[in-house]
Amino acid sequence: MIRYILLSLLLGGIIGYLNNCWGFHVIEVFVSDYLFNFALVALLFVMGIIFGVDKESTERFKKAGFRILVVPFAIALGSITGGLISGFLLSINPVASMAVCAGYGWYTLAGPLNGQLFGMEWGALGFTVNFLRELLTIATVSLSIKIDKYAPIAMGGATAMDTTLPVIVRYCGSDALITAFLSGFILSLIAPFTITLIATLI
Repeated sequence: MIRYILLSLLLGGIIGYLNNCWGFHVIEVFVSDYLFNFALVALLFVMGIIFGVDKESTERFKKAGFRILVVPFAIALGSITGGLISGFLLSINPVASMAVCAGYGWYTLAGPLNGQLFGMEWGALGFTVNFLRELLTIATVSLSIKIDKYAPIAMGGATAMDTTLPVIVRYCGSDALITAFLSGFILSLIAPFTITLIATLI
C-alpha cells in the first residue's frame, strides 16, 4: 500500500508541476477548491463507517473517556521539546525551532505562519520540516508500528486526522481510528496558537 501512496504523490507532483508550466489555472482551482475537499470528506466518511461497524473499537473508546486526550497533548509536548533540543544541537534559534515543530505536520500552516513571525528562511524550514513529517509517517509506518502501536499517530501529528489516517488504520487497526482522528483534530486546533505563543518568547 505504501508504494502506491508514494507513487500517487509523485504522479500528483508531476501533474501539478506540468500544470504550472502550461498555465492551466482552471485545473488548479478545480483540484484545490473542489476535488481535494470532496476526497477529504469521502475519506472521513469511509473511516467513520469502518469505526462504526467495529463494536470492539467503540467500546474501547467509551472506556477510554477523557484519557484519550493525553495522546495529542503528549505529542505536542514531544514535538516542541524536540524542536528545542534540535535548536541547541544545530546551533540555531531554539525558539524558532520550537515554533517550526509546533506545526505538528500541518505544513500549509507552519510555513506561512513561521515565515511571518520569524522570516522567510524559517517559513521555508517550517514548510519542509512539517511536509517531511507527513511523508516519513507514510513511508515508515510499517517500521514505526514495531516500536509502538500508536507511534505512527505520534509521527503523523496533525495529519493523523486526514492524509495519514488511512495508513494508520491499515497498520494500527481500526481501534486506533478514533484516537488518530481526535489527536490530529486537536493538534490542528492548537497549532496556530502554540506557534504564536512560542513566538512571544523572543
